[in-house]
Amino acid sequence: MIIKALQVGMIGTNCFIVGCSQTKEAMIIDPGDEGPKIMDVVKKSGLKVTAIVNTHGHWDHVGANQKIKELTGAPLMIHEKDAAFLTDGKLNMASFMRDEGKGPAADIMLREGDEIKVGQLAFKILHTPGHTPGGISLVGDKVVFVGDTLFLGSIGRTDLPGGDFKALIESIKVKLLPLDDDFLVCPGHGPETSIGKEKKSNPFLIQ
Repeated sequence: MIIKALQVGMIGTNCFIVGCSQTKEAMIIDPGDEGPKIMDVVKKSGLKVTAIVNTHGHWDHVGANQKIKELTGAPLMIHEKDAAFLTDGKLNMASFMRDEGKGPAADIMLREGDEIKVGQLAFKILHTPGHTPGGISLVGDKVVFVGDTLFLGSIGRTDLPGGDFKALIESIKVKLLPLDDDFLVCPGHGPETSIGKEKKSNPFLIQ
């Protein structure tokens, strides 16, 4: 598996380019901004983008969807409960940045248990609401991409429209913590962590 991580946009959102070493097919997770920068990494890595996936619909995770779609022709995917965020600047919070926030609509609506194939790789969709109603995590081979659900020593905020603290904690404890301790956790902001580390030291989870 090829994983390229880069920070994009004004608040350093983590965008992940995840590719199959054998076929060179790849998906882009959370292209929040700086489409040309993302595509430069794709090209230098010799990859072909076959999927664009948003872990949720906030502006800092979806801002470059249009550019990436134009440059790759790949289908755009998001959970059905966050689909409306993609074309509504009030829902995705872009309007607070004086931006219309009207990006392209999703091509594929994701649900719990769906699978995204990237070459010979497969990623299972977990519906992990709380930060937003349609937040998802993508589970691969010893790696999980969690968006803004879980961070190193912290959790996603729930004070924005559609946020639900109880639902977020349940998502983490029921969907993520049962994964093996050595699973690499790739969050939407900040450094990587592991399931085992968060079980032991995350103050929101050991109360």
